Amino acid sequence: MNTTPNLIVVLGPTASGKTAFAANLADRLETEIISADSRQVYRGMDLGTGKDYDDYIVNGKQVAVHLIDIVDAGYKYNVYEYQRDFIKAFKEISGKGKTPVLCGGTGMYIEAVLKGYRLIEVPENPALREKLTELSTEDLITMLKSYKKLHNTTDITQRKRMVRSIEIEEYYKDHPLKEVSYPEIVPLILGIDVDRSTRRSRISERLKARLETGMVEEVRCLLEKNIDPDTLIYYGLEYKFITMYLLGKLSYEEMSKRLETAIHQFAKRQMTWFRGMERRGYKIHWIDVLLHMDEKIQAVTGKLSFYSK
Repeated sequence: MNTTPNLIVVLGPTASGKTAFAANLADRLETEIISADSRQVYRGMDLGTGKDYDDYIVNGKQVAVHLIDIVDAGYKYNVYEYQRDFIKAFKEISGKGKTPVLCGGTGMYIEAVLKGYRLIEVPENPALREKLTELSTEDLITMLKSYKKLHNTTDITQRKRMVRSIEIEEYYKDHPLKEVSYPEIVPLILGIDVDRSTRRSRISERLKARLETGMVEEVRCLLEKNIDPDTLIYYGLEYKFITMYLLGKLSYEEMSKRLETAIHQFAKRQMTWFRGMERRGYKIHWIDVLLHMDEKIQAVTGKLSFYSK
């Protein structure tokens, strides 16, 4: 079995500076980045998703990044599509003799890549979903556990995921799985380690800056393009609360306070997921967020001894 890493993973909570670090690392290794962010796939959703395009310019050069701005806002992109698109980008970059850098904070997307979940494209089943709404959470868990093999055992953490998992399992009954060529992934996982106080400060400062530089206008523009408000609310965080403000359901002050709280909670959930990955057997090499960029790169140099230009 191959033990030489063929994928470098950079993960961390929101506002941890992982994108800038990944871009500098990719520049140093002369390779390319694959984004692992569930909302940065959408075109026109820039400030709200934290697309810091300038972070991809290192030493005056543009670092190539994949899986950003690949679908229109209003679409509901999913983990199956992400896995499919990741494989394509991974093979393209690897085919150039380079080691891709996967960078993002969406834990489900990262683990879908690392584990190679058994995923196929499954259409929605409105009739089944209607039936499942009548069941309690406990009933859904019992039903989900009745299947011989779950496609993803983390799906019992949220009701929406449980419903989707049951929908997938029911689909599998009548539609045999097609074998998909999935590359063997041997990762080197790097995490940006940021203490709670620093993380909260960074989140608050960044939110203030983005509200001052047009994030409300960005959401207003999306609404003016006739994107369904419920879809924007579905995207969560910035799009949820700013949409509610623009619809007159929240005052500006209520929106900004509730949004800030929600982002702090989101960052905490991200860290909970990453710590869970460690419990599930993934080795994450943590790097102090307060180190200078050159020190961060130097801190992982020894771990990159497998890489040679």
